[in-house]
Amino acid sequence: MNKSPLNALILGLSIIVTALILSNAFKNRNKSGNTINVTGLGTKDFVSDLIVWSGSFSKKSVDLKSAYAMVDQDREHIRKYLISKGIQNDQIIFSAVQIAKEFDEVYGDNGVKIRSTFTGYHLSQNVQIESHEVDKVESISRQVSELINSGVEFYSNSPEYYYTKLKELKIEMIAEATKDANMRAKKIAQNSDSEVGDLKKADMGVFQIVAQNSSEEFSWGGSFNTSSKRKTANITVRLEYETE
Repeated sequence: MNKSPLNALILGLSIIVTALILSNAFKNRNKSGNTINVTGLGTKDFVSDLIVWSGSFSKKSVDLKSAYAMVDQDREHIRKYLISKGIQNDQIIFSAVQIAKEFDEVYGDNGVKIRSTFTGYHLSQNVQIESHEVDKVESISRQVSELINSGVEFYSNSPEYYYTKLKELKIEMIAEATKDANMRAKKIAQNSDSEVGDLKKADMGVFQIVAQNSSEEFSWGGSFNTSSKRKTANITVRLEYETE
């Protein structure tokens, strides 16, 4: 019996079967490697529930004791003024008094100091209010000219606005961003005649807080606006799904 045709047939069938196995393995490998990467966004507008407002006042005298007495007088004047506006006494925080000696420096034409004359002690003190009554304190910060008109050399800083429930807000936003990303993944899968499979990877982006309706730019490290009472928080979530 001539085995050559039989051997050739067996060899041919082996080649075909091997090719089918390798082709199927290659397809399965590609299928398991197919993924969808999507980014979801969570956004929330909110109003600050905590305000921090501060200012400073100062006096100057050649006599340290007299300077202290004038600062004490201004401090009590400011305290009474704030209490009259509805601020609680325990919300008014005064810092330690800062003391600086001031001199009148006289220099010659060559830039060398000729003499230094002591002109007095400059004493300054800061006052800060931290309150959940945002609107009330905000209004007071705009009326400080009343203190100036009464003879107090008062310098007001811009209020800073905060939100005490950021932890809860962030959790809500992560859920919203994840839902948004999942919907995007399903839409992409639908358009490519596939289905969303298991979640392979999830990464959270930077948490940003900016002023509402502003052109404030986002930062790679995250921005945290404190100058606006009304804010917008944003967070992104990046998800990677397998496809089926």
